[in-house]
Amino acid sequence: MNTENITLRKIEQKDNNAVKDIIEKVMTEFGAVGDGFSIMDPEVKSMFENYSNTDSAYYVVEENGKVIGGAGIAPLNGGEKETCELKKMYVLPEARGKGIGKALMEVCLEAAKSLGYKFCYLETLSHMESANILYQKYGFKLLPKSMGNTGHFGCNKWLMKEL
Repeated sequence: MNTENITLRKIEQKDNNAVKDIIEKVMTEFGAVGDGFSIMDPEVKSMFENYSNTDSAYYVVEENGKVIGGAGIAPLNGGEKETCELKKMYVLPEARGKGIGKALMEVCLEAAKSLGYKFCYLETLSHMESANILYQKYGFKLLPKSMGNTGHFGCNKWLMKEL
């Protein structure tokens, strides 16, 4: 990241509302609203509680004390035990271009490895172009169809990376 006032850390309970707001703002920006999108997941309202277990992790990025982005990993619902999912990776529009996505990706992939996962899966939208470029840079490969049982039938692009 190229700003000295930026901090990356694990999510805390006090971050729940800020993370929910970021998810809602970014998903709305990309037209990913309604059934079939992660904006509808019950965990959105309580991210800290949902990622405070031994097989998940969620990180936030703060700039000058304001949460501006976040990302996490968790077991792939309905998937193999060795596969995690990169989840809820969103950065506010005004915070993009500062290396935040790259920093979040790196901390999440490290967490996935340290938790013993062998594969990392993600679901996205083809028109989230910057995100897709980042995923390719980190070695995620396109899959022909979705995996697991995420309920995100609104997504149209599925990728996986061997860790």
